[in-house]
Amino acid sequence: RTIGDRIGEAKASGNLGNTLKILGQFDEAVVCCQRHLDISQEQGDKVGEARALYNIGNVYHAKGKHLSWNMAQDPGYPPQEVKETLQKASEYYERNLSLVKELGDRAAQGRAYGNLGNTQYLLGNFSEAIAFHKERLAIAKEFGDKAAERRAYSNLGNAHIFLGRFDVSAEYYKKTLQLSRQLKDQAVEAQACYSLGNTYTLLQDYERAIEYHLKHLVIAQELGDR
Repeated sequence: RTIGDRIGEAKASGNLGNTLKILGQFDEAVVCCQRHLDISQEQGDKVGEARALYNIGNVYHAKGKHLSWNMAQDPGYPPQEVKETLQKASEYYERNLSLVKELGDRAAQGRAYGNLGNTQYLLGNFSEAIAFHKERLAIAKEFGDKAAERRAYSNLGNAHIFLGRFDVSAEYYKKTLQLSRQLKDQAVEAQACYSLGNTYTLLQDYERAIEYHLKHLVIAQELGDR
């Protein structure tokens, strides 16, 4: 501020916002991220503007998740305050998405699609969530980003469960399992086995359900995860 560096001030405000978000001070975080947005717009800094929109979305997303954990709600039935917060997150992610499309930034589009999928899932809009996660998946494949691909499969599996398409979920969870083994991530592998166990229980294929729950158990024991 002293040297009149507006772009520097914008970036510093954004960093402050992100830090306050991590500290759980969501309302203060929004103020700082909004300053990042205002200055970026004033300076015609499109990249900064996109980043600020994304960060504000993240703050509302984190606040919505924090509120829903405290209220112990199932996805799809958020209380009014949680719903409004997640809708705000969604709006900012949408604005970020249209701007990064304009900028031709595919990686940023991938992040926006993933977050839009997650907010729509928490809002109970499972079909919308699936559409966003499919876009996320396509971009992850484009970049050869296996971790993002794995997350997309997992999220697609979760959303299909709530639409009662258990067989489709099982296929997505199998892909999650396959990738978690490629990535040598045992905790995620255990999670995928757990999801498959539950899905096969819903499909009333109890033999297979037992098989996957046993795999989950073995990994949990190996990791010493009580």
